[in-house]
Amino acid sequence: MPDMPAAFPHIDPARLPGMIDPARTALVVVDVQVDFAAPEGLLGRLGVDLSAAHEAIDRCERLVAAARRAGATVALMRVVTRPETDSRALKTLMARRGQPGGEAICRAEGGGADYYRIFPEPGDIEVQKLLYDSFHGTDFDARLRARDIDTLVVCGLSTDCCVDQTARAAFHRDYDVFLVSDACAAYEPGLHESALNALEKNCALLTTTDAVEAAWHHGGNAAARVAALSLPAGE
Repeated sequence: MPDMPAAFPHIDPARLPGMIDPARTALVVVDVQVDFAAPEGLLGRLGVDLSAAHEAIDRCERLVAAARRAGATVALMRVVTRPETDSRALKTLMARRGQPGGEAICRAEGGGADYYRIFPEPGDIEVQKLLYDSFHGTDFDARLRARDIDTLVVCGLSTDCCVDQTARAAFHRDYDVFLVSDACAAYEPGLHESALNALEKNCALLTTTDAVEAAWHHGGNAAARVAALSLPAGE
């Protein structure tokens, strides 16, 4: 469950405001989409337990609201797939597992790739990707650097897959990475905790929704907020 990993080392909340300056920080919301979270989406129709995902999304909503108030950039990641862009390696992997067609998720047509509960506003960054890593094959890095962002606060779905690979890719590109442990979730027991453990040991600091909200409440930058809202949607 999203609120279990407090046993892992978390950064002292008193130190956090100086580390996630809203003017240089983006809140990265990973793959909060219909197929991954909505009851009518693919995983919901397959009977996957979405309760942990919904708890994490509750906290993602709080983080988005806090980021907007403070003037931090909000960046929304989405998987958007089409038959002609499906990964050969993923199709081969699924077929060898005896799951042919298992890669057909978050299709551009049919609504599965649509945002769920959290939607873009003017000034946000929107990224469409084909697989797990939000940087691979996208212009996400360039758009962050255009805003002089060097710090990412990451939340969303799922901890062991797209959150994990986005956090690692960010670290490899020299970003300071914070993972909001109670605002991420996985779909199988143990995967959330094991992913947090590996990320904390290798490339990210763990924090919580409460700590980020408190840091941005005290560290909100009015000038940054005005600048962010003046940008066109999707830029």
